[in-house]
Amino acid sequence: MSMILGADVGGTFTDLVLVHEGTVTTAKIPTSVVQSEAIAEGLGRLAGNAIVESFVNGTTVATNALLERDGARTVLVTDAGFEDVIEIGRQDRPSLYDPFADRPDPLVSRKDRFGVDGGEIGGIDLDGVDAVAIAMIDGHVDAAAEAEIERRIAERSPNLSISRSSVVSPEFREFERVSTTVLNAYLSPVTGRYLDTVDATFVDGSLVGSVAVMRSSGGLMSLDAASVLPSAILLSGPAGGVVAAQRFAADLALPHIVSFDMGGTSTDVCSIDDGVIDVSYERRIAGYVCRMPSAGIHTVGAGGGSIAWIDAGGALRVGPQSAGSDPGPACYGRGGKEPTVTDANVVLGRIDSGALLGGDLAIDGDAAHGAVRSVADTLGLDVIDAALGIVAIAEEVMAGAIRTVSVERGSDPAGASLLAFGGAGGLHAVALARVLGMSGVAIPPHGGVFSALGLLLAPPRVDLVRAVLVDDESSTTLAPIARSLEAEGRATLRAAGSEAVESQCTLDIRYLGQSHEIGVPWQPDESFGETIAAFNDLHETRNGFSRPNDPVEVVAVRCAVSGEEAITMDVLGLWQRTRSTPPGSRPVVGRRGWVKASIYRRDSLSVGDVVEGPAVVEESEATTFLDEGERCVVHKNGSLEITW
Repeated sequence: MSMILGADVGGTFTDLVLVHEGTVTTAKIPTSVVQSEAIAEGLGRLAGNAIVESFVNGTTVATNALLERDGARTVLVTDAGFEDVIEIGRQDRPSLYDPFADRPDPLVSRKDRFGVDGGEIGGIDLDGVDAVAIAMIDGHVDAAAEAEIERRIAERSPNLSISRSSVVSPEFREFERVSTTVLNAYLSPVTGRYLDTVDATFVDGSLVGSVAVMRSSGGLMSLDAASVLPSAILLSGPAGGVVAAQRFAADLALPHIVSFDMGGTSTDVCSIDDGVIDVSYERRIAGYVCRMPSAGIHTVGAGGGSIAWIDAGGALRVGPQSAGSDPGPACYGRGGKEPTVTDANVVLGRIDSGALLGGDLAIDGDAAHGAVRSVADTLGLDVIDAALGIVAIAEEVMAGAIRTVSVERGSDPAGASLLAFGGAGGLHAVALARVLGMSGVAIPPHGGVFSALGLLLAPPRVDLVRAVLVDDESSTTLAPIARSLEAEGRATLRAAGSEAVESQCTLDIRYLGQSHEIGVPWQPDESFGETIAAFNDLHETRNGFSRPNDPVEVVAVRCAVSGEEAITMDVLGLWQRTRSTPPGSRPVVGRRGWVKASIYRRDSLSVGDVVEGPAVVEESEATTFLDEGERCVVHKNGSLEITW
């Protein structure tokens, strides 16, 4: 088998996974300012001078450009009289009870918004502009008008990056469509430059054979496609973790899970029921509406690097500010002074003082104690109580995130398992699952670089949508539309060198008069009556009621077409112990204070081994903590199945 590399660039670390002949090797490297530099360093460490056949990149370049407002100067072209749609929005408030919470400024200034009549573009000023967003009010049903405006602009300024709403988000609701198109245009130049650098560095440099990029919906797209649709890769990295969680949950025979990815900067959670990833078709990112399909991930600013601080009322808070990778938590020994969740875990003994993170970053226990002591002294607590308080507050924030993707969507977490990963996931997962009444916890292998592994388990994917307005009497028009979208998706995959192996259609349905709809999985040969029955059931689950006698209407047909993934779970093989290190012990603070915990190296455990808490299971990129009364069994795929 050829070498396959996955690289997930996070806010703190760049995680890399190389799979070759069933052997998995990993690396965790501090994220560089120029993302490709950290990837190149990791590639050299893992592959040496060998050529990697396929490279999959999960990147935060688009996300960072949006968060830092570092995108392109963009012009918006729309119908005369609708230039201010992106500023008017829906006239809702970002925080209902906070009068000081403001929406972010539009990505296009007022002087760069132009209304046109009849496609005439003579009055549009393109001087100093890098990108153009074309979003006509009827663009979702009249692609030709937008295409003609694009042609005329390209004749005047051939080097501009141009985004059309009929390509980016061909759906009704003008504000959401305009917002998404503007977002795409704003990000296109910076994303394109990064992807060009990746292509030149790795492909033209003969380091890899081909490059794909993870899209937010849980599939792969080509470099060219990602350059055209940067709004589709805003949740590129976190989606990789969700895909890997889906695959491991199936192998563990866990039908209902919540994936829990706790990294250095944030924690991402997502619900996966009956093997199906919850996909959202609209979300706000940094306050901007993005109507692109993405895994239904909910993110909170509580990670290992989240900073503990005292607010104006004297209360202890944790996050969302993060120490990042430079300088990082105080225990990294890189100049960080502020206490973080990671420092608290070092103080509690759950992370070993003196351990080598990622194999080469030494943990400085004295620095961690000093940082936490600064908070403890302010609050009049001892260092241990302050550390416990930091952990408790961070866990409550994360518990709220899990409730958001379960309870608030009509799903009972008591029947689900928590599949936890990320460098810090195993330290907090069991405590969270117990508080929420969940049935168990699974900690997969390679948890510290799990999202990077998920990039390799993801299939090529094309997401398509067509706006419609269909009721019961015209429902026969839906099947031809779906088959047309499927054919388009198959052709797109084929042009990129992949063959389609699966397609899934979804109908966006609502009761007549409703302002929001629910996506209902659907097959073109399914009767419309069966589909409406499924919609009523989903509406009951999500909203607590249904109106089965009311008329309904379909407002969009969606189709996701997927190819064959680069590797499967079978390729990863069974878990094999690689060392025979006997367990040690050290004092650790648990629920009832100091206890003597057994310390295991994860790669010294064999399939079927049982570990009884209090215990700590250590690996180079992650740590798992078991308190008293908790136990884990090693599954054949290497996952730790934890119960209590």
